[in-house]
Amino acid sequence: MNYFKLKEHNTTVGTEIRAGMTTFIAMLYIVPVNASIMSAAGMPYDALITATAVMTILASILNGLWANTPIAMSVGMGLNAYFSFGLVKGMGIPWQSALGIVFLSGILYVLISMTPVRRWMIETIPMDIKRAVSAGIGAFIAFIGLEQSKMIVASSSTLVTIGDFKDAHVLLALLGLFLALFFTLKRYKSALMLSIVMTTLTAWVFGIEKLPESFLSMPASMAPIAFELDIASALTLSMLPVILIFLITDLFDTLGTLTGVGMRADLFRGKNSVPLQRTIEADAGATVFSGLAGVTSTTAFIESAAGVEEGGRTGLTAVVTGLLFILTLFFLPFFKAIPSNAIYPILIVIGVMMFSELQHINYKDRAVKFSAFFIVLGMPLTYSITNGLLLGALVFAFVRIIEGEYREIGMAMSILALVALLVFFVL
Repeated sequence: MNYFKLKEHNTTVGTEIRAGMTTFIAMLYIVPVNASIMSAAGMPYDALITATAVMTILASILNGLWANTPIAMSVGMGLNAYFSFGLVKGMGIPWQSALGIVFLSGILYVLISMTPVRRWMIETIPMDIKRAVSAGIGAFIAFIGLEQSKMIVASSSTLVTIGDFKDAHVLLALLGLFLALFFTLKRYKSALMLSIVMTTLTAWVFGIEKLPESFLSMPASMAPIAFELDIASALTLSMLPVILIFLITDLFDTLGTLTGVGMRADLFRGKNSVPLQRTIEADAGATVFSGLAGVTSTTAFIESAAGVEEGGRTGLTAVVTGLLFILTLFFLPFFKAIPSNAIYPILIVIGVMMFSELQHINYKDRAVKFSAFFIVLGMPLTYSITNGLLLGALVFAFVRIIEGEYREIGMAMSILALVALLVFFVL
């Protein structure tokens, strides 16, 4: 165990194993949730269960061994919803082409993570814009959760309206939402998975869904989605903004998580921290494999904080978490029996957590205030993370110009604003 430098990090094998188990329990929900979301794009659910588990295993172990940090990784929430509901169902892009977008964004991510461009992107895009993007993605996935669970439905007169709360399936979703909020507020480490399990048990007991004949099986094949990506169709000018959005969102998401978890455990010291750099590199490499495996971009999971609270300080924690996810490969019948309305309330709760980033924004800066508004509302109302970010960038640049603060726009926001003009008025 000298590889993980346990003594230098003031930890032990036992502590790291307990921390890895804690992180595993906290983020176990991602396997059925991601499979449910991505299957909405027409991809086979069984293969998605296996692919999600495999990428969680590989990404977490890769980071543990390469970066030696207690950060577990899996398929990121937000981009998976954008993949299914924004790109495939919203824009009509085949899921094979959408996977090509994921792969290309991963290649760019790898290149950027190994060059000064990474630091330039991090430092030139205003922190408040990053926070607005996080909140906007939260609003987007919460909207999807409300819509897919039928808590809100389409309306010819008002676009959307309240759903039928007398319907058993809608009531089940409300129960799931209540349980997820309750367990989260009570700070249960497995709050989201516990909510899914209890909501599912309720559905079985009251006959809303059928009880599965078995709970265990051999892992399903990944063949229907693995290496099925269409890179050629993603290599078009019209797809460039989407590729950039996947790249930017993945980078922001990972940096936000690493900042929060890293501060708590004092993992990353200084802007040129080697563990931070290597964790970003591990995330970038895993994202490339995600596109090949048939799922969306991986990212560092905030649930890693649960393991850190248990004393996890090295990559052994992440390795243990990854190894434990092997167990999920054999629970396909159980995952398939989970009703969708036990899944979608989780999106709402995660959306609320991401939305809370708005509290840190400096609203005295009028460019930030107006751009944040368009980013946060633009993402759910246009059903697109891309459109929301580009709208915000355009408004940010416009306000800066009106106020004569040309130099305050910055190179990164100027580029995004130019891309917005190209996308909205040319392409």
